[in-house]
Amino acid sequence: MPQLQPYLGFNGNCQEAMTFYQVCLGGSLDLMTVAASPVAAQLPPEMQNHVLHGRLVSGDLTLLASDMTQDTGRTQSVSLMLQCDSAEQAHATFEKLAEGGTVTQPLGPSFWGSTFGHLTDQYGIHWLLNAEAVQGG
Repeated sequence: MPQLQPYLGFNGNCQEAMTFYQVCLGGSLDLMTVAASPVAAQLPPEMQNHVLHGRLVSGDLTLLASDMTQDTGRTQSVSLMLQCDSAEQAHATFEKLAEGGTVTQPLGPSFWGSTFGHLTDQYGIHWLLNAEAVQGG
């Protein structure tokens, strides 16, 4: 079965953002800058410290990112839905992601029985966090 892996675009602050996500979500982070890549000679000096490709892996979660995005003038409305294992995990992660961002719906009980909330983080990425209610508990 194919896996969907979000690929986030940043404008020069990819390393900062991905390091923030590593603090929030855990896992291992690999970053390749333009300067460390085979295309370094083809790009201007001001781009050498930009991230060509970044990858954060935490369990089954993979986030990919780069500073090498193009502004196409199109709306790019995407939200990342993070399905948490428990309400406790959702609260801890939500609190970290919300630092410096804007909470649009505080994390709490939803009408469908889950713990749910959403926010926009300090890098402009929209997050929805959900934790299913424990059955029979």
